[in-house]
Amino acid sequence: MKFCKSQICFLICFLFSVKSAAQYVPKNIQPDEIKKAAQWVDQTYSALSQDEKLGQLFIIALYTNRGEDYIATVRNIVNTEKIGGLILMQDDAAREIDLVNEFQRTAKVPLMIGMDAEWGLFQRIPTAHKFPWAMTLGAIQDKTLITEMAAKIAEDCKRMGINWDFAPVVDVNTNPLNPIIGNRSFGSEVPNVISSALAYSKGLQDNQILAAIKHFPGHGDTSADSHLDLPVVAHDAKRLNAVELAPFKALMAKGIGGVMVAHLYVPALESGKGIPASLSGEIITKLLKEKFGYKGLIITDALNMGAVAKRYKPGELDALAFKAGNDIMLFSEGVKEGKRLIQSGIDKGEISQDRVEESVKKILLTKYYLGLSKYENRNPENINEDLNSRSHVELAQKLYSNALTLLKDEQKLLPLNCAETYYYVPLEEAPFQTFADQLNLGTTVIVKKTDEINSIPAGAKVIAGLHKDNSTAYKPYVISQESKKILSDLSKKNTVILNVFGSPYALTDLDISSFPTVLVAYENNDDSMRATAKALLGESGISGKLPVLVNKDLPAGTGIDLNPSARIDLTKKNTKTQN
Repeated sequence: MKFCKSQICFLICFLFSVKSAAQYVPKNIQPDEIKKAAQWVDQTYSALSQDEKLGQLFIIALYTNRGEDYIATVRNIVNTEKIGGLILMQDDAAREIDLVNEFQRTAKVPLMIGMDAEWGLFQRIPTAHKFPWAMTLGAIQDKTLITEMAAKIAEDCKRMGINWDFAPVVDVNTNPLNPIIGNRSFGSEVPNVISSALAYSKGLQDNQILAAIKHFPGHGDTSADSHLDLPVVAHDAKRLNAVELAPFKALMAKGIGGVMVAHLYVPALESGKGIPASLSGEIITKLLKEKFGYKGLIITDALNMGAVAKRYKPGELDALAFKAGNDIMLFSEGVKEGKRLIQSGIDKGEISQDRVEESVKKILLTKYYLGLSKYENRNPENINEDLNSRSHVELAQKLYSNALTLLKDEQKLLPLNCAETYYYVPLEEAPFQTFADQLNLGTTVIVKKTDEINSIPAGAKVIAGLHKDNSTAYKPYVISQESKKILSDLSKKNTVILNVFGSPYALTDLDISSFPTVLVAYENNDDSMRATAKALLGESGISGKLPVLVNKDLPAGTGIDLNPSARIDLTKKNTKTQN
């Protein structure tokens, strides 16, 4: 199909207008490529049957840990329903690559391949390397480091054949007890959330991986987990505009290509009682699309989540989501029935065919810009090594190092003195040995378990570590009463350096006045422990700031900068750890 000059000019103006800035457009795209994109979209759309057009609206899940019968079911849906894409779940990277290659070879329209990779592919693939959670990233002051991390995630996505990272989370976590966002949020302050999320999105989209800001219209102040039930956000419109909606409005104007809509009930935005945002025409069509002018892809949160799956039947749920204004139904469990009900709505005049054309053409245009018009098979060989290389380790440790936050150092105890002996008391439930070993490379550290603390000499310098479980982002951060008592007892006769290997919210109800030095490392894993030990030994600086309001004495932004210091006589220390 040929385009006249006026059509090309209109398309270019459309793509680059302020109102439609959120339609994903590759970096430094040239006008002739825009023309080719429009031609491919038009030709591809015209060649599709109505059933194939409707198929583009659905993404289903692919697990590799559920057996071959399950995979055969997925294969059947991909082939018979002509769906638009897949979301890769657990857990075999090589098998996932083989299946994606197979499905892409047989697809009439290339599939969009997505993954939740907020902290890298590790979120779904255990052999990949883990990058920091958003809460940790929110403490970093040099936001270019977040862009560097996201670029690495984009590299890993391309290696796997993934086109869409369902990240970053832009929820403003104002509720310390939030059971599902918490560590996944960049923090409690809107400007920091915006700058951090923009840096993350840039790292993805500048490298041809689509971002998705989530969870619209804001999941940060909820007390229920939408995977289990329907949370309610009860704030008025003024508060919602100032906090919850603010990051979305700011980032949509920056060309972020996707918005994921949450399963939340927000009475101030939805007049119908109990209607989730993901099924709300008032929130998606009237607010997001019409008032905010968003032109990018709008995708539901996973439709298998309890907040909606308990209330609606598969297929019915999909049709309601599309009718509300979503372009893509994610994690659909009722594709065939959903297509039937959407077509029934069209036949009855409840849904216009123009809506189908609008969504499908947005999907096709995004696929073209992500390079899917010419898919190349990925090689599964050495994939686990490629996703967990030395460069991943070095980058992760650099990120943890820059996040480390010094809340106080009243007696100038840092960096540690290589000539002194320190006692190390590990508390809480998680591993600690990496930290103790690394400290022993620069000074003498004697590890004392909780039943040995009475043997610590009075007046000694004690490093106490709160090591919280790092196995998921959702683990509780609360410090046990036993640990609090031990810390209190230690501080009465010793000089205590407190290091929190967990959420800063762990300090919410912990009195730190008796500890002259307090640091927050945010997470408990080998990378964070190594990075923290280097900072304590003066080998790297400390520059992080609290990304959340912890309590009245520890507001967001708290943090002391400490420059790296030269170490002397490192070879004269005792290198043995005593138990």
